[in-house]
Amino acid sequence: MFYEISGERVSIRIKAQPAASKNEFCEVYGKDAIKIRIKAPAVEGAANKELIKFLSKSFKVSKSDIIFKTGKNSKIKIVEFPLNNKFKEWIVRYKEI
Repeated sequence: MFYEISGERVSIRIKAQPAASKNEFCEVYGKDAIKIRIKAPAVEGAANKELIKFLSKSFKVSKSDIIFKTGKNSKIKIVEFPLNNKFKEWIVRYKEI
């Protein structure tokens, strides 16, 4: 599973693909990460900033509430943010695809 819910927080294991044509969620990568394409290049933290912005908009959480648990300088990252209904709705829709 690419996400883990612990109390009021959720952690997502992400395979980031920088320098893509658009920001988007893709398929599950392996069995334990979700691939996310990011427009920004992996230069001077630009892709990480764009990833935070994308997750913030997608799940309606504050950018400051999203933290990197691991992988800030890697393509495989674990980010954590507050669990909310927007994420719960997204995960239900994602499982249906």
